[in-house]
Formats: sequence, C-alpha cells, structure tokens
Amino acid sequence: MQDNPIWTLPPRKQRSRLAEDLVAKISQHMRDGTLKRGEKLPAELDIMRAEGVSRTVVRDALSRLQVAGLVETRRGVGTFVCDMPAAPELQLGPATISTAQDVLELLELRMSVEVAAVGLAALRRTPESLLEIRIALDALQQGTVQLPAGLPISADFQFHIKIAKAAQNSHLLDIMKHLGAKQIPRNKFNSAYKAHEDGEAYKDNLSIEHEMIYESIARGDVDCARAAMQLHLINSRERLLKAQRRA
Repeated sequence: MQDNPIWTLPPRKQRSRLAEDLVAKISQHMRDGTLKRGEKLPAELDIMRAEGVSRTVVRDALSRLQVAGLVETRRGVGTFVCDMPAAPELQLGPATISTAQDVLELLELRMSVEVAAVGLAALRRTPESLLEIRIALDALQQGTVQLPAGLPISADFQFHIKIAKAAQNSHLLDIMKHLGAKQIPRNKFNSAYKAHEDGEAYKDNLSIEHEMIYESIARGDVDCARAAMQLHLINSRERLLKAQRRA
C-alpha cells in the first residue's frame, strides 16, 4: 500500500483541508478508472500510513464519500466503490425557451457568459479565429431584413459562437452551443417588428453594436470588448422590453 503511487498526497496542507483533499483524490481515481466499481478500498490504517493523516481525517473523508453515494461501507467487510453518479443534465436550452420572459432571463445569463467570453476572445484571439468572427459578421450584415420574420438569425448566432470559440474555453463554447439559436431574441420574438421600428434602422443599430465588438476583439482591447458586448446585450434587452410593451 505504501508503495502505491496513487495514494501519495502532495505536501501536508492545513488540517481543515486534509479530508477534502483525500475525498478529491479518491473521487478522481474513481473517475479515471484507477478505482473500479465494486473494488474494495484499502483499510483505514493503510490509508492513514500512506497519506500521513489521522484516523479522524480518513473517517471524515470516507463519510463524505458515502454521503455522496460514491462508496458504501459493509459492516465487518470494508468500504467499496459504487457507480459514479451521472452528472445532472442542465435543464436549460432551446426546449425551455418559449416565452419573452424566458428570453429576457436568458439575456441576463448571457451578460455573465458572453461578457466573460468576449474578454477572453480579445486576449486570446488568433488570426484564424479573428477571421472566423469577421466572416460571421459579414454574413450577418449582408442578410436581408424581412419583417416580421427572416432576420439573419443563423449568422447572428454564428457570430456569437465564433467569439466563444475564440475565447479558447471549451466550457464557454459548450454553454453557447447548448443554449442554441433561441438565445437570439429575434428568433422567436421579432423585436424590430413589434416595436414598430424601421427595419433598416434596426439593422444599422445592430451592425454598429456588432462592429464595436469585433473591432475591440481585433485590437485586443479586453475592457472595450467587454463593454461593447455588455452594451449590445443591454440594448437587446431594452428592444425586447419595448416590443413586449407594444405587443
């Protein structure tokens, strides 16, 4: 047991963190298959010696694992690995976005996700990712406005997706893809039409907002990019609120 490298902890940390570290380590061994379903964990004394921790720390860690459903203790036999529970599916996506209120709440979420993403995109952009954003923006700007439907939603969505991709953070990109095109308010609720705005003026306003975002990313100006995205999302929210009032 003492010679097994999987039970070797980094240098001793504060006592309050020892049980937490041990839980994290055993959980990781379960995820990567080092510890398999049905396998018996080493005895408490063996873990104590290998990790250089007290019996209290070991029992605390095993108790946390048991509460989490990761291990089960069989009296007089030992502690065994259970199945890793499946991660709960995020109940958020196109199927749950069906009302104007849903879209408004989603815009508030986007202010957190996309403002962070665009800042990272400005910091980490490459010539290739910048070109992808430019192509998506050009496609968006060349779209023909046809009220009450027909605005270039796909290109708009692609513009935001390419920004998330340029951020080089797979989780941000996954969130954007998971939400889908319905995160763009015009997909289900045509703000320009309901607000009785001129279609071309509406398109021009969006074009200016998108250009500000792109130019900030191209310059590598993180603060400006974040501010431009936040302004765009705030304006999108105001357009949708105005459309709701006129509906």
